[in-house]
Amino acid sequence: MEEPREESEPLLSRARGGSGRPAGSAGSRGVRVGPGAASRQDLCFDQAAVFIEDAIQYRSINHRMDARSMWLYRLYYSNTCQWTLSLTIFLILLLAFIETPSSLTSTADVRFRSAPWDPPCGLTESVEALCLLVFVADVSVKSYLVGWAQFRKNPWLLAYLAVLVVSLADWIVSLSLLCQEPLRIRRLFRPFFLMQNSSMMKKTLKCIRSSLPEMASVVLLLALHLCVFTMLGMLLFTGEKQDDGQDRERLTYFRNLPEALTSLLVLLTTANNPDVMTPAYSKNRAYAIFFIVFTLIGSLFLMNLLTAIIYNQFRGYLMKSFQTSLFRRRLGARAAYEVLSSMSTRGEAHPRGVGVDPQDFLQVLQRVQLDSHQKPVIMEKVRSYGGDLLSAEEFQKLFNEFDKRVIKERPPRPEYRSPFLRSAQFLFSHRYFDYLGNLIALGNLVSISVFLVFDADVLPGDRDDFVLGILNCVFILYYVLELLLKAFALGLRGYLSYSSNVFDGLLTVVLLVLEISTLAVYRFPHPGWKPEMLGLLSLWDMARLVNMFIVFRFLRIIPSMKLMALVASTILDLIKNMRAFGGILVVVYYVFAILGINLFRGVVVAPGNGSLAPDNSSAPCGSFEQLEYWANNFDDFAAALITLWNVMVVNNWQVFLDAYRRFSGPWSKMYFVLWWLVSSVIWVNLFLALILENFLHKWDRRAHLQSLAGDPDTCCQVTVDLLFRDVLEEPTEEELLERLSCHPHLRLCR
Repeated sequence: MEEPREESEPLLSRARGGSGRPAGSAGSRGVRVGPGAASRQDLCFDQAAVFIEDAIQYRSINHRMDARSMWLYRLYYSNTCQWTLSLTIFLILLLAFIETPSSLTSTADVRFRSAPWDPPCGLTESVEALCLLVFVADVSVKSYLVGWAQFRKNPWLLAYLAVLVVSLADWIVSLSLLCQEPLRIRRLFRPFFLMQNSSMMKKTLKCIRSSLPEMASVVLLLALHLCVFTMLGMLLFTGEKQDDGQDRERLTYFRNLPEALTSLLVLLTTANNPDVMTPAYSKNRAYAIFFIVFTLIGSLFLMNLLTAIIYNQFRGYLMKSFQTSLFRRRLGARAAYEVLSSMSTRGEAHPRGVGVDPQDFLQVLQRVQLDSHQKPVIMEKVRSYGGDLLSAEEFQKLFNEFDKRVIKERPPRPEYRSPFLRSAQFLFSHRYFDYLGNLIALGNLVSISVFLVFDADVLPGDRDDFVLGILNCVFILYYVLELLLKAFALGLRGYLSYSSNVFDGLLTVVLLVLEISTLAVYRFPHPGWKPEMLGLLSLWDMARLVNMFIVFRFLRIIPSMKLMALVASTILDLIKNMRAFGGILVVVYYVFAILGINLFRGVVVAPGNGSLAPDNSSAPCGSFEQLEYWANNFDDFAAALITLWNVMVVNNWQVFLDAYRRFSGPWSKMYFVLWWLVSSVIWVNLFLALILENFLHKWDRRAHLQSLAGDPDTCCQVTVDLLFRDVLEEPTEEELLERLSCHPHLRLCR
């Protein structure tokens, strides 16, 4: 099939390194004269705008560039379409809580849980069908935009298509069997829709995959370590007498090979220490050497070696991510430069050779989707070049402005004629007035804490809240007065322009409403005043609870403390960069929860209902039944998530291993051990590596932040990308041009 003419024509067709253009090139033909010049210019402007948006968003530029495809491309990446896709992904993942087995019960405890709601056949399947149709449209648009040749080379798109085919086939089978099928395969594939929509998650998976060989070597050492000490333990603890410490050790922890292996595996996480060695140690203190040596080698050496290997493989992950993002930005910017410079007819007579006309760039910026506060700053920067053509280097430098977050200008303060009012305005807008407010808030918190301590041993009916009620009225009156005075000094718009003031104002309004309601219901505080509870909480208790949010006022002192500001900024950056890791954890949790439901649903049954579990009174101390862990089951999706979380923390996880071994068989241990390896060993260590990587770079480069940001009163704040910009390797012009020459939908004429 013949490509559209706009895409098949050479877009970038001038000689490089010189000041002129070869005869017959796009530039020498002149895009601004002749029939169709206006449409040709409009097409070039649209292409440049799309390339600039790709650069800003760090997207790949390998997509179709004809007019129809660009319209579809911009529509696909519009906020409406992307929010629709994100909402669809969220919705199809949320179905696991509603569809059979439903999680819509007040408790997961098998002893008290009521019969869950069973949705009628076709209800959740209809919602799922709509979601799958959205994904079909998504993969269709992506495949069209990248082209069939690129689609066949992209494993993620091929996997996307395969998952959709399997999901649709399984959905048809469900309806054919009237939703009575024993297994829904498509539920296991749902997290894939989340992964394929996140480039950061794909990079994280690639990093994990590259770390697997090194991690496997340490895991093999751990397995060898476990096997050797398991055999040693079974040889050591061969007691002959019933009351012998060795015999109790053998019967409890080393009865057979699987039991011994499980006991030492749990000891590797220190969850059953010192319980596992207590029987033998009580008989002879020399037995402690066996357990200490095992813990030293396994927990302190091999497990920490695994952490070191994961960090070593992960080290530079953040920098590699920034490096890839920088290359994509430079490539998109260079592509936009090539398109715009090919339009210029002024380059032949200009002493600086070819370049981009600032007026053309300003017209392109009008079409680019930018923040309303950021666009004027960029346009002002472009106008500062006057009428000179922008070189490739200057064009690239303009994109550094996109890395800066523009600080909104504050509305002007009210102007008062009276000297008294001007003095009051200066006083109440000063930072010392904020310090006074923080001091009052601290007193509020101290008063609440003191009375909580004094009333801890007093019965609720015997408490007297008279003094605390008076203090609460005084504090709330001060907060209201502070709100009014700040609004007077800054003006209403100026007051609302500060997020801290918005938080304080909302909190003050809520406290005022609660206080007025409390006084209306319980009257003004008097000796013996004790508001009665009219539900879960009384209005008085709600007011005290909301009052505790005053503590967030103290977060605003963090920027004035350098070390605390460094830690706080590291935490904020972690939250930003943790989205990919959080997504990976959601995927892992989701898959294991669905597997757990299919494997262990209904195996935990309360005593007296044909359960294998003994009565709580006759259950051994520390067992699943004695600890009343009945809510930790896999009977629905929400319960499965909580059970997996409790196992990931590894505290008392030997209780789960033992209980599910008894309820469903010894093979169940494989599931929980695999979950421990994936979540507690691999993911937690990757999270630790991310913290170290982020914090160390922040710590080493904290002095550089001020030099990049300049004066704190300037109009821009530096983002994380710009903070690391000077340590990244800038791509060369040859690399950019070589990559552009390989663009599947653009042709470069040298």
